[in-house]
Amino acid sequence: MAVLRLKSHWHDDERQRSIEEVAGAIGFNGWKLALDKAKTLHGEDFFFRDDRQRLAVITEYLVFQIQIVHRLIHDQLSPQDEVDLIAALAHKMADFMQDNGNDLLGPGDHANDFIATLNRRAAEYADTGFSDDGPAYSFYRHLGASIQGVMGTAGENRWVIDQVMDVDGPEVFGHVQRTTGSLLG
Repeated sequence: MAVLRLKSHWHDDERQRSIEEVAGAIGFNGWKLALDKAKTLHGEDFFFRDDRQRLAVITEYLVFQIQIVHRLIHDQLSPQDEVDLIAALAHKMADFMQDNGNDLLGPGDHANDFIATLNRRAAEYADTGFSDDGPAYSFYRHLGASIQGVMGTAGENRWVIDQVMDVDGPEVFGHVQRTTGSLLG
């Protein structure tokens, strides 16, 4: 398996970074992580019916990451910077969804579809636990159930929730925690 390379530091550590620059780097990492996890599911013999379903799974991983970043930065930034960073991150990820949706599915409002899913899921994730140790079982369960909802339960896909909760979700959290802390630090 190839090693996933993520941006975890700035080349010029002395320069102050704007919220948009930080969000851009976190968003780029997020896209790479979500794509990697969709490939991992395929490599573990879970079945994607089509590219629309694959992008829906990527959407769930992106939303999960935004929720993690939001929880991680809550005490590190001012309330306004927190709002600005999450908004910029959401817009960056929506741009990725728009571009890739256009390439794979044809013209459409893929960015707004992503934002609508993000808004729905944000309300749902608000009821899940997150501590200094990271996501609670309910947080991972929500991700797993969301991906299972996209992929269905036919054949091997009935086990996708286990893969997501036990392996992929914790891996994503570890990457997001390390890179976000480094990029903000």
